[in-house]
Amino acid sequence: MNASGGNGIISGMDTLNRRHFLKLAAAAGVVTGVKPHVWGAESKGEMPYRALGRTGEKVSAIGLGGFHIGVPKDEQEGIRIIRAAIDGGINFMDNSWDYHDGGSEIRMGKAFRDGYRQKVFLMTKIDGRTKASAASQIDESLKRLQTDHVDLMQFHEIIRMEDPDRIFAPGGAMEAMAEAKKAGKVRFIGFTGHKDPLIHLRMLEVAAAHSFRFDAVQMPLNVMDAHFRSFGQKVLPVLAKEEIGVLGMKPLGSGAILKSKLVKPVECLHYAMNLPTSTVITGMDRMEILQQALEAARTFKPLSQSEVSALLGRTASAAANGEYEGFKTGTGFDATARNPKWLG
Repeated sequence: MNASGGNGIISGMDTLNRRHFLKLAAAAGVVTGVKPHVWGAESKGEMPYRALGRTGEKVSAIGLGGFHIGVPKDEQEGIRIIRAAIDGGINFMDNSWDYHDGGSEIRMGKAFRDGYRQKVFLMTKIDGRTKASAASQIDESLKRLQTDHVDLMQFHEIIRMEDPDRIFAPGGAMEAMAEAKKAGKVRFIGFTGHKDPLIHLRMLEVAAAHSFRFDAVQMPLNVMDAHFRSFGQKVLPVLAKEEIGVLGMKPLGSGAILKSKLVKPVECLHYAMNLPTSTVITGMDRMEILQQALEAARTFKPLSQSEVSALLGRTASAAANGEYEGFKTGTGFDATARNPKWLG
């Protein structure tokens, strides 16, 4: 099966197995059984909104990434980007207790003044693995974000096989999260990770053993992921079956995927949006990047199986060893490994 794109037919493509690419296309959401109406906008040119698992909430198909909002040196520029994103229809806000030493949450909290908080579905993350550290981080995040609750709080960087055991152990972070939910500080609970799909599956298994079902799960989903330690192939089907909200992240691999010169930014966003995701979280540290993301959302339409196969064919060789997904293969993205004190 030949697959071509803007960069031509990749070398050796004709030797690849057609069934393999149909399987990848299925994992990419073309034949997953997810109904097409999940993907569309209510009318042409509008932001698409999708169900967040079983929560009953609708979130924008594109979400604003919290780390990148802390990148602009001018705090006011970060605030302008947040408000412009909300004005443009993006209602899913991503953040984390540790981004820029709390700077991202502080900026977002300031942006939420003048009625903006009521327009968004707010998510942030904590790193604590003990009850005490988690409780402290939850309260600190709420203070920075200038709100009395977040819509979704997630356990951040589940990147070690032992992380699930620590969180669910007696005196672990889940106890603090459960108490925060009971107190009205947290509406829904999820977890994130970028290292290996097997760790995600273990987190889901440990949760099930404790009779707990997460409301949302965040993971890398992009054109390279389909070929290497694939979250899309291994974790996505489990989340779809359990009706757990799917939060895609790193659709451009923090920019690394674009360095392959095999795909364009909008193609990357459309591929991730074509998966059965609730939202695709992407970084927006400049106004033109925000406008690019908004345009990608508004012009999105479900990709055909041949379009998905072409994208996967174009990226197969480059993705084979994880070169463009350093968050899986290296330690540069493992903030908790560099700051073990955060875990408690």
